[in-house]
Amino acid sequence: MAISLSKGQKIDLTKTNPGLTKVTVGLGWDTNKYDGGKDFDLDSSCFLLDAAGKCPSEGEFIFYNQPKHSSGAVEHTGDNRTGEGAGDDEQVAVDLQAVPSNVEKIAFVITIHDGEARNQNFGQVSNSFVRILDQQSNKELIRYDLGEDFSIETAVVVGELYRHGGEWKFAAVGSGYQGGLAALVKDYGLDV
Repeated sequence: MAISLSKGQKIDLTKTNPGLTKVTVGLGWDTNKYDGGKDFDLDSSCFLLDAAGKCPSEGEFIFYNQPKHSSGAVEHTGDNRTGEGAGDDEQVAVDLQAVPSNVEKIAFVITIHDGEARNQNFGQVSNSFVRILDQQSNKELIRYDLGEDFSIETAVVVGELYRHGGEWKFAAVGSGYQGGLAALVKDYGLDV
């Protein structure tokens, strides 16, 4: 049975799951009824961050147009442009043992593609979640349902995998941003 987290909670991942080396981070969402005449496309991406909380280079920004980190440790498995159907809408595979030693944290985000230009925001999104699965058994270990706390935001940092004392932990973040992906990219130290 998966452990369900609330916003702000942190949990040991590798310590409580001995032998865990590869995980899948599943992200999902539904869009509410929307009649704005434009497609509603949400995207997941992740940022591999150093001790200062910044991306050392553009190579540490993983998304549908740059799906794999040079180390092979993190791979975005594909873009879902509709969010249709049950289960994960997008996934990121992470080999915890292969993550470069300078990476202290991996932040997972969901953004609305062209959200501001299309007048779309997370107030129009429901059932958002992030979950961590053991890649080997496909067993769900951790789940964080984001709830309906957002209204005007166009990007959300949903959670973070991070190193602590030689182990990997997960934090349920649930922090919304205005300015979409561009704001996050800038906050994580990259040029837009």
